[in-house]
Amino acid sequence: MASIPFSVLDLSPVGEGQSVADALENSRRMAMAAEAHGYRRFWLAEHHGMPGVASAATSIVIAHVGAATRTIRIGSGGIMLPNHAPMVIAEQFGTLAALFPGRVDLGLGRAPGTDMRTARALRRNLEAGAESFPQDIQELQYFLGPEQQEGAIMAVPGAGSDVAVWLLGSSLYSAHLAAALGLPYAFASHFAPDQLIEAISIYRDRFQPSAALDRPYMAAGIMAAVADSDDEARMLFTSAQQQFVNLRRNVRAPFPRPVASMEGLWSQMEQFGVEHSLRYAIVGSPATARARLGAFLAETGVDEVIVSMPIHDIGARIKSLALFSSLGEGLMNVA
Repeated sequence: MASIPFSVLDLSPVGEGQSVADALENSRRMAMAAEAHGYRRFWLAEHHGMPGVASAATSIVIAHVGAATRTIRIGSGGIMLPNHAPMVIAEQFGTLAALFPGRVDLGLGRAPGTDMRTARALRRNLEAGAESFPQDIQELQYFLGPEQQEGAIMAVPGAGSDVAVWLLGSSLYSAHLAAALGLPYAFASHFAPDQLIEAISIYRDRFQPSAALDRPYMAAGIMAAVADSDDEARMLFTSAQQQFVNLRRNVRAPFPRPVASMEGLWSQMEQFGVEHSLRYAIVGSPATARARLGAFLAETGVDEVIVSMPIHDIGARIKSLALFSSLGEGLMNVA
């Protein structure tokens, strides 16, 4: 058995009192720290119209962190494929693969990554984009695959590139599709935990080997805030809790500063909803965090953990990243 690998999902958060330039610089620093602490991959996510997220032009931000690192895998967690023509994504990620050979992952999602009005501005035809998702994945794989005969449509760069395609999701639909296509699969349990266990079972039971993968490979997302004490970690995590309250209220705002207490900042119903969505979060001192992580691995048996660090201060965020990296010592992949 091997120790469980850790990876990072970074949303390039634009914190209160910070600029987009600050957020992008912080992502660069996070990627360098993740590489130094032995994380396997560093992913960025596509979100649109959100004042608290700077990674809308995801492939450009991936190039930004790729230029600051040397060995860690870089990629998307994910690209919302229905927002784009598959050939455009093949060209973007083919370019990334040429710049950073052997290091690029392409995680694909079906959700819009924004509100419906913005999604319409991006997609124009929402229904067609969602319905054609499986076909769009296969078209994208074609463009990233071996160079075709003369006269065929070709993505340049893209054709013949070494880009690892993943499927991402938060539903049983994505579990069925990842299994049918024989792709590595990452579940968004960091904000949508309800169907995680069933999705793992479906994916593993129904997996069909493919040219990309001969056996199922499952990752799961969690949020984390690790600090010297439980109280400090809980305080740092109030930024994420406030952000989720804002999302439920449809309030668009930068990523909030932490507060001493959430008392008075959420209703009882909002507290229940946020704590339910974030129930897999690893928040606490290293000892507390290790116990919670061990319980998560025992429950899920996932092959890899992808951690998001929703912490306002970049110094505290990098420290949390470092402390979390040490939690895997002795924790094994039991899948």
